[in-house]
Amino acid sequence: MTSRYAGTAREVLAVFLRLGLTSFGGPVAHLGYFRDAFVTRLRWLDDRAYADLVALCQFLPGPASSQVGIAIGLSRAGLPGALAAWTGFTLPSALALVLFAYGVRSIGDVAGAGWLHGLKIAAVAVVAQAVLGMMRTLAPDRERATLAVAAAAVVLVLPSAWSQICVIVLGGMAGVSLLPRHEAAGDHAALPLTVGRTTGFVSLALFVLLLGGLPLIATVTGAHTAALVDAFYRSGALVFGGGHVVLPLLQASVVPAGWVSNDAFLAGYGAAQAVPGPLFTFAAYLGAIAGPEPNGWLGATICLLAIFLPSFLLVIGALPFWEAVRRRAAAQAALRGVNAAVVGILLAALYDPVWTAAIDGGGDFALGCVAFLLLVAWRTPPWLVVLLSAGAGAVQAGLG
Repeated sequence: MTSRYAGTAREVLAVFLRLGLTSFGGPVAHLGYFRDAFVTRLRWLDDRAYADLVALCQFLPGPASSQVGIAIGLSRAGLPGALAAWTGFTLPSALALVLFAYGVRSIGDVAGAGWLHGLKIAAVAVVAQAVLGMMRTLAPDRERATLAVAAAAVVLVLPSAWSQICVIVLGGMAGVSLLPRHEAAGDHAALPLTVGRTTGFVSLALFVLLLGGLPLIATVTGAHTAALVDAFYRSGALVFGGGHVVLPLLQASVVPAGWVSNDAFLAGYGAAQAVPGPLFTFAAYLGAIAGPEPNGWLGATICLLAIFLPSFLLVIGALPFWEAVRRRAAAQAALRGVNAAVVGILLAALYDPVWTAAIDGGGDFALGCVAFLLLVAWRTPPWLVVLLSAGAGAVQAGLG
């Protein structure tokens, strides 16, 4: 019987594995690599269809570039293609970060290591760059800038994962109530995916069921595995704005609970800037280094699958309904409010835990400024800035 799809999962895996090994630079850069591969060279999509896929995935919570990859794989080779796309794009960075976690564990107490302090300072520069870029794009006017600062204030005064969730919800409500509405553009291409409304509804229902049910299962059973799945699934389900915004949600979940020390958390976040692929593979590092079992390879696998599962459910679930929703001005206003709140959450994270854990004196501040200058003004690749910062931190510690 002839397949109704244009390609095979093996073909999809080969293309995305190459992208997973070479796609440095974060979500925006990933989308550029994808366009070059799938629109310009392979011609799996045209420009308008690709733009619509990007719009859909930016509307959804979760890692936008990974979701675009999942959608492209789904359109090319069905569900096996979606799994192949995710595997190829995710596996290289996940393996690298798990190996880094084993290295950190073998060293033991790394709290006083100079290279670790350099990684934490690099994280300050990377998050500051993300805040600046998102502020320009997602909060460019005084209304959304005010909403972003208000969201940051709430999160800093009431620090918890639930306050971040409430800020996101309130941001959407404020967008509908306070922000001007603009009609969505009518000129667009149909998405190159054929997912039925029944399949979409079941997928969305499962997404909501897991979001509400996993905390109950974790509470009733008291099992650490259930708590891990709940924490990482919730982070993947509620993060708007992509990779860097997952930092505060994950930090609020794993550090206060004692699963991962703040030093080890920030070391892994810094190392995540030095590998290609999606930043959400940071979850594999956290699962591998976490104190209670399961950890190691098993913990990494559990956390990695849990944080990406919402992306699969949302992409499959949203496709049948996207054409209707995207035309509604209220939906667009809500999204603008949510995005402004996301900028505020990341701004709060820049101060706590990133700044407070890394900057301790004039030397640290100077190194952070140099790292920020290299990223923003000199367009230095993040992985190189991370390596230079780790080396400078080691030298600084030796001189001290």
